[in-house]
Amino acid sequence: MARTRRYQVAASGRWWDEEDNRWLPAGEVHAWEQGLNQTACGLSLHRSRLARFAAVGWSDVLPESGGTA
Repeated sequence: MARTRRYQVAASGRWWDEEDNRWLPAGEVHAWEQGLNQTACGLSLHRSRLARFAAVGWSDVLPESGGTA
């Protein structure tokens, strides 16, 4: 049986959401699988200087309309 992958968000920036009282991703966003040190497309999180947002699921990000990114 295949394992369903659950992606979180890694981003180049962040902004403070006063309504939710938490940091949310901003700038360039990438899908990231928790436990790995790279994005789904193969970028190194450290070398690309991407911050991890484990509490933000990839399905919550809507690059075309803003979403949480």
